Amino acid sequence: MLGVIWSGVGHLAWRFGVLGHPHTSVDEMKTQVEFRSNKFPPYEGEEEQINPGLWGKRLAEYLVEKLAPMGIEVEPMIAEDWGWYVPIKNEGFRLALCCGHQDGDDDEFLCFTEPSRPIIRKLFKKIDATEQLGRLVAALEKVLSSDPEITNVEWEEPGPNS
Repeated sequence: MLGVIWSGVGHLAWRFGVLGHPHTSVDEMKTQVEFRSNKFPPYEGEEEQINPGLWGKRLAEYLVEKLAPMGIEVEPMIAEDWGWYVPIKNEGFRLALCCGHQDGDDDEFLCFTEPSRPIIRKLFKKIDATEQLGRLVAALEKVLSSDPEITNVEWEEPGPNS
C-alpha cells in the first residue's frame, strides 16, 4: 500500500505503508535535543567569536570529554555563527555533533547531529547512516541523562527542511 504523509510545512513524503505507525518511516530518528543547564556559561569573549547571545564551547568540550570513553572520537571543534561544530571521526560521510546556547534564557541549549536523518540522499545514491547516527545519539542521550545538572531533556525529530 502506498501512503502519503504531510509533515510540518506541507512537505510531501511518499512511503510504503508496511512500517506500522502511519507517521513512521526509515528516515525518521530523533537527532535533535533541547535541555537546560547552568553548567555551560560562555567563556569571556566567546560571543564575539561566534555571535552575540550565542555560545556553547564549554558544552562542546564537555561532550567531547564524556563521549571519548564511549568510543566516539572527534576532530578539532569548529566555531560557527550559531554555536560549535564537533566533527566525529567517521568513514564514508560527514558526521558531526552541533551544539550551542539557544536564544532565550542563559540555561537553554540545543544539540543536533549532522546528518540530521539516517538516510543521506546524494545525487544518484543513498547512504545509510543509521548505525553511526544511532550510536552517536545513544551516547549523547546517555551523557545527558546521567548528569543531574542537565534537566528538561527533550528529544525531537529534525524539521522538514533538515
